[in-house]
Amino acid sequence: MKAYVFPGQGAQFSGMGKDLFQQSEVAKNMFAKANEILGFDIASIMFEGSDEELKQTKVTQPAIFIHSTVLAACLGERFQPDMVAGHSLGEFSALVANKTLTFESGLALVHQRAMAMQKACEAEPSTMAAILGLDDAIVEEICANTSGTVVAANYNCPGQLVISGALAAVHAACESLTQAGAKRAMVLQVGGAFHSPLMEPARAELAAAIERTAFAQPICPVYQNVTASAVIDPAQIKENLIAQLTAPVRWTQTMQQMIADGSSEVIEVGPGKVLQGLFKKVDRAFPVSSASLDEVL
Repeated sequence: MKAYVFPGQGAQFSGMGKDLFQQSEVAKNMFAKANEILGFDIASIMFEGSDEELKQTKVTQPAIFIHSTVLAACLGERFQPDMVAGHSLGEFSALVANKTLTFESGLALVHQRAMAMQKACEAEPSTMAAILGLDDAIVEEICANTSGTVVAANYNCPGQLVISGALAAVHAACESLTQAGAKRAMVLQVGGAFHSPLMEPARAELAAAIERTAFAQPICPVYQNVTASAVIDPAQIKENLIAQLTAPVRWTQTMQQMIADGSSEVIEVGPGKVLQGLFKKVDRAFPVSSASLDEVL
């Protein structure tokens, strides 16, 4: 069974999607639609923009979503997923891939998500930090015993967990985690505390937009970040997507569950190869690859 997975924020690069645009009419049409929905020329920023321009939240999230969904669409009949999943933002790409959302409604939600998260980030100084080489339970316990808001946010792979919260609390937790034996406790250059209670204002704002959006019956299960399990009920998918902004990304558990449920190979669709590397940390021998332009044209 083929599992298709979609990357999240951080996978962007200047020039992303330009090859697709130049060689595929499907891509040209989707980029034109994207510019229209967003109200600015995101295609030009993706193709020619600087790293700084691509780091703007209002650009980063739609850019990664557009690259992933355009590539999946360009695969045409070759794109036959048995299961899908996406890391954080990538879950929206996965929901377009399995036909729960249209490209247009997915992009509109991603745009609203980006703007709502940006607003929440500006409300309180906050950050995230990558913790390497400690058991998840130890990280969770130290976060729980640190004063202020700091929580486990991204379970990326065994031995790699990202924490998220208020600036002072994250720095304090990093000190405690280093003392507890973490190989590294590294504060990340991110806009704010994603997947933490500090995203509650953004969650409430996005919830209203999600409730107004039509969710169709998917063609295959999506393994959602909140549950790390296969979901096919549109109402449940909607509920989990609303919860996602303040809940942890259970990616380690998602990968393990997809393999346990019979996935025979994983294909990453979108910029970069981060998710392939994470699957290899779960099972070194597991077959992983990228959806490539060669398959499209």
